[in-house]
Amino acid sequence: MNLTELGYVAGWRLVRALPRPVAAAAFTAGADRAHRHRGAGATRLRANLRRVVGPDLPEAELDDLVRAGLRSYARYWLEAFRLPSLSREQVLANFRLDGTELLAADVAAGRGAVVALPHAGNWDLAGAWVVANGWPLSTVAERLKPEAVYERFVAFREGLGMEILPTSGGRRPPLDVLTERLAAGAVVPLLADRDLSARGVEVDFFAGRTRMPAGPALLALRTGAPLYVASMWYEPDAACASLEGPLPLPGPEEGTLDRRVRSLTQLIADSLAAGIARHPQDWHMLQRMWLD
Repeated sequence: MNLTELGYVAGWRLVRALPRPVAAAAFTAGADRAHRHRGAGATRLRANLRRVVGPDLPEAELDDLVRAGLRSYARYWLEAFRLPSLSREQVLANFRLDGTELLAADVAAGRGAVVALPHAGNWDLAGAWVVANGWPLSTVAERLKPEAVYERFVAFREGLGMEILPTSGGRRPPLDVLTERLAAGAVVPLLADRDLSARGVEVDFFAGRTRMPAGPALLALRTGAPLYVASMWYEPDAACASLEGPLPLPGPEEGTLDRRVRSLTQLIADSLAAGIARHPQDWHMLQRMWLD
């Protein structure tokens, strides 16, 4: 077991053993320390948030926003480490979705739903909440390095009742499997605000060019399943989300499949941007985003 894997194992075991107020204080202190030291992650978050808020926000206010962002990111990790110990009732109480009735109707009708997510709030708790409602959920996960860490994350999410497909190296292409799952009425949430393949769709996003994955748009166009975009954030007592959509799906008369995927991915980007702008402190983007 290498040091990275050991750190995650310690997190899952030790954080669950501590009283939540004690663990929360430790994670907040760690976030504030990262803010003071201004390492690579904090510096990148600051640059990303400057794009979101624009050039006119004073530096002192941006500094406060970065601190809040790092505290939000720490809260995500605290809750992720503690999530396997929560009861179904606690999962349902700790997450709130504006648009629950939309997903409930899609699952009941057997058409499923695609949900494009930002790296914001607590997407793991959102997935656990879907499962706690008795709805099937299938998604994909990036293959992390080392492989043992990836396997632990898969086991963590599968332990919460989610079906996790690898982005690469699986027995079948994930798009084929997700197409079948949607036909059976599953909810398919996909992180959509950052492309990991360098083969993504170029979009306008906060007055700059970036790439976003084609998967959500392609899957919706391939299956006809409703496509939603989630806004995700934290309130003091719960992780929250709201759904926009279903987005209008362009038909064949609007051009080639590639053109329709590009136009729909731009709609996703616009909706993601609106949600992030409402809750910038809860956007956990500590990696490079823009092509320039």
